[in-house]
Amino acid sequence: MTPTTRTPAGYLDGLDAETFNLDAYLAQFDPRLLADPEGRRVFTRLDPLLFALVYLRHHLKDEDGKITFGDAHLDWCRAARQWVRPPAGPGENRHAYIAPRNMGKSTWWFLILPTWAAAHGHVKFAAAFAASATQAETHLASFKKEIDNNDTLRRDYPDLCTAAKRPGGANVADTQAMYMAKSGFVFAARGIDSSNLGMKVGEQRPDLLLCDDIEPDESSYSPELARKRRTTLVDAILPLNVYARVVISGTVTMPGSIVHQLVKHARGVETADWIREEGFEAHYTPPIIKTAGGYERSVWPAKWPLAYLKSIEHTRSFAKNYANDPMGADGDLWTPDDFRYPGPDGPDPVSHMMLSIDPAVTAKRKSDFTGLAVVSWSAQTRRCTVHEALAVKVPPGEQLRERVLALLDEWPRIGLILIEVNQGQDVWKSVLHDMPVKVKPVSQTEPKFVRAEGVLGYYQRGRVLHARRLRELEEQMCAFPKAPHDDLVDAVGSAVRRFIPPERKAAPSARTAAYA
Repeated sequence: MTPTTRTPAGYLDGLDAETFNLDAYLAQFDPRLLADPEGRRVFTRLDPLLFALVYLRHHLKDEDGKITFGDAHLDWCRAARQWVRPPAGPGENRHAYIAPRNMGKSTWWFLILPTWAAAHGHVKFAAAFAASATQAETHLASFKKEIDNNDTLRRDYPDLCTAAKRPGGANVADTQAMYMAKSGFVFAARGIDSSNLGMKVGEQRPDLLLCDDIEPDESSYSPELARKRRTTLVDAILPLNVYARVVISGTVTMPGSIVHQLVKHARGVETADWIREEGFEAHYTPPIIKTAGGYERSVWPAKWPLAYLKSIEHTRSFAKNYANDPMGADGDLWTPDDFRYPGPDGPDPVSHMMLSIDPAVTAKRKSDFTGLAVVSWSAQTRRCTVHEALAVKVPPGEQLRERVLALLDEWPRIGLILIEVNQGQDVWKSVLHDMPVKVKPVSQTEPKFVRAEGVLGYYQRGRVLHARRLRELEEQMCAFPKAPHDDLVDAVGSAVRRFIPPERKAAPSARTAAYA
């Protein structure tokens, strides 16, 4: 075997799907040692990828019998190596992995990696959770099928593959929901909403908590259910053992869902309070990798050629199922095709500009955000441009006042502040007193959905542009009215309706339309 300065497990470091070579990887290992049980145990102890190839190769083959890998698979193997050493403190090893649908998340996180960790004693008790008990038990059944029928695994790890026995000869636990091995390893599978508090076997608590696809599809989900599921995760699952390694894996099912919040955290867009408080690190794998060299490649070239991904990149299915972007959500009004941006001639000339505010009365966790939108009107092109759309959670006091003043400094063309005052009118008078521009309160009388329908009509007729990609606003619009928040939809809608009043009224002049 060719000498190497790296340990076999170190071969993976720094490699991705484009640079990884399976033949070169396997060439590190003397085949005579891999033919021996002790050699296999030694080589795979620190290398979950080799373990997968030696013991669970049939789960890695495609329909043609070929074995290929994507970026995420290599990342997950590197991540699992952290399980060799138990966390030194509470909450130290909590990670979320978000990747395209059909990337093999369940195969790796519910089967391959737990089996590797159990075989080598890195993990003593794995508790795995899915959206339903049936789903979780199906994954456990895959594990049990391997320990029952995988000859190589049974030969090399007999105590893992033999159920623990009571003195009378009956199995201690070998059911649909739990397996306890002679080696002492325990694997439990539960639905996320099962009764889990206090789960332990004797004095043994789970030291690996796996949460795979714990959210149902959008048709069975809602913002309220997402909130309850997050509460279950934080208040019931994580306390099972604060020292446990924790993995959340999944795909976005709905705007504002648990996985969507983790995607936003991974991309540096926004970090929800619970993610920060519970110490999660989130890792996002996009379907199309943009390299440092300036070109694009597929995250899994053998399965999804780049040409194929590019051919569907414009679809809602790609956004939701591949890019984990709720722009692919099935809202009732907007679609991504409704958004237009300035052309080669640049942005429209600005005749008037306003700051529109859709305020939240409080800044409590369960309250809505305050929406701030900077929108302009061009008398020359007779259309609006949305320049900025921000959702902030600050109390209706000095912090909000400072945020408004900062936006006025950033956008000196703003000549009006438009604020909805259906609630807390006296509060907003105290917050927005003595502003350098006029403040115009507005009370909404039409239903929210009717107002949004009218604004959508302007979008579809090309009378509203976005100065650039305004991701948070566009996500809310595409998910409306199913999104957990719609503050930006309201803020932008108020400004657009101010500049372009509903068409049942007489068409105003450019000056009248501006600040009448």
